[in-house]
Amino acid sequence: QPHLVESGGGLVQPGGSLRLSCVASGFTISTYDMYWYRQVPGKEREMVAFISKHGAPKRYIDDVRDRFTISRDNAKNMAFLQMNRLKVDDTDVYFCRAESSSVYWGQGTQVTVAT
Repeated sequence: QPHLVESGGGLVQPGGSLRLSCVASGFTISTYDMYWYRQVPGKEREMVAFISKHGAPKRYIDDVRDRFTISRDNAKNMAFLQMNRLKVDDTDVYFCRAESSSVYWGQGTQVTVAT
């Protein structure tokens, strides 16, 4: 059964960093484009970052472009989101998504940025 599991969320102060991880099971991510999305309850999910199955190109929304870095390790069947200089407005549930001929979502990990 294809499965994505995110981890690495938590509570951090403004200006801090977190590294989110997404591990896949039941399928191999090497043929999948990988995405990170975020969502505040009651709002639509917003695509934050994208990385091609080839490792490039990478794309980011303007708000995170100079602060977040998406990466992948196909050998470990994992994707990552390094988040630096976090802001209060980055508080959201973050989701991992894999897309090829099929689309898979993880269950999300909570990121809270607060003093």
